[in-house]
Amino acid sequence: MAQENTTDTAASTYAPLLPVPAARRAFGTSDAFALWFSLGIGLLVAQAGALLVPGMSLPHALAAIGIGTVIGVLLLALAGVVGTDTGLAAMSSLRPTLGLRGASVPAVLNAVQLVGWGSFEIIVMRDSADALAKQSFGVSIPLIWTLIFGVLATVLAITGPLSFVRRFLRTWGMWLLLGGAGWLTWNLLSKQDISALMSRPGTGEMPFGAGIDLVVAMPLSWLPLIADYTRFGRSAGGTFRGTLFGYGIANIWFYALGAFYGLTAGGGDALLTVAFAQAAGGIALLLILIDEIDNAFADIHSAAVSTGTFWAKASVPLLSAAFGGLCTLIALLVQMGKYQNFLLLIGSVFAPLFGVVLADHFIVRKRRVTVAALTDAHGPYAFSGGWHVSGFVAWALGIAAYHAINQWMPNLGATLPSLAIGALAYLALVMGGGRREESRSSA
Repeated sequence: MAQENTTDTAASTYAPLLPVPAARRAFGTSDAFALWFSLGIGLLVAQAGALLVPGMSLPHALAAIGIGTVIGVLLLALAGVVGTDTGLAAMSSLRPTLGLRGASVPAVLNAVQLVGWGSFEIIVMRDSADALAKQSFGVSIPLIWTLIFGVLATVLAITGPLSFVRRFLRTWGMWLLLGGAGWLTWNLLSKQDISALMSRPGTGEMPFGAGIDLVVAMPLSWLPLIADYTRFGRSAGGTFRGTLFGYGIANIWFYALGAFYGLTAGGGDALLTVAFAQAAGGIALLLILIDEIDNAFADIHSAAVSTGTFWAKASVPLLSAAFGGLCTLIALLVQMGKYQNFLLLIGSVFAPLFGVVLADHFIVRKRRVTVAALTDAHGPYAFSGGWHVSGFVAWALGIAAYHAINQWMPNLGATLPSLAIGALAYLALVMGGGRREESRSSA
């Protein structure tokens, strides 16, 4: 394919059903670390951290942040390995598990939730920039900020991940991010009585298990798209290590910052952007605000890639432009609010799904996928008319378990049990009657 010789964006970037060839595997461990460290740090992560208090005390919130991060990032790194093993985009790699047609169901759900995430990112940047402008210049122009951030995120999404990581992150984006995060941390440690904050009791409105779920929800929100970027990884080990440490460090850092600053602002997330804007004259907020574009970029780009898995004739750059415009429009019409239920809903759908996917890839298929069969209507991934019933049954059981646990045993935490139930149900079905379904489809 002649397009694979282009100097920047690989042809396979724009063909989600095709694997990235070995020659285009440009990401090493440091690239994976830079990308996922950058995506793990952001204002939206801090907003989620602020939701933990004062419903929990700070010591309990920090414990939930640590436990939730370990669980979420381990799952995220394993999902990233799937992308490097196969060279496939995230939703394409679901075809061996759910079937050629069945994989379109999570692809549609993923595109919808990524539009929500992309819109939230633009809203967070808009509100933060407006708070900074009001503090510094007494000017409020939310409409202009929305358009600026929407356009910037859309342009980056059109250029693709290789250009973004190598030209933006590795050149100067990481340094801005570290400078801003460090400044916010120094401001907190030098101006706040940390021991007094740690000794404040929680109200008890946030159960410990629910707090863990809220933390896990952030890394889990990247599960359905991480392979869109790790498909460019040179080695599975490098992908795993870079993702694990990059996102893990960032997630703990900014969830904790959000909890501390949220408590100093009175609890919750309503005043968090104001608290950040006041910190060190707002310079730290400005630096992080510039880097926050990367989260919106990833949401918009992966919404386009997910759509490309079931709309093969569509161009990913054109889809990126369309989704960027849609996210910007939603941001213009929707006000920022409490989105805890949104995060938990994502966990209820995608945690059980990736329990099924990880069990299939690492245990059943032993990290082997027949790429040529991904578009073969009569191949081993056709199953029953393009649907792998066992995969869907296991997924549904995991979702049901999530909501049952969340309803009747909220202190337990629903994410890890539902993921385990989805995985175990899939293994039981496939090792029993489910494997016969695959055999019939390939006969």
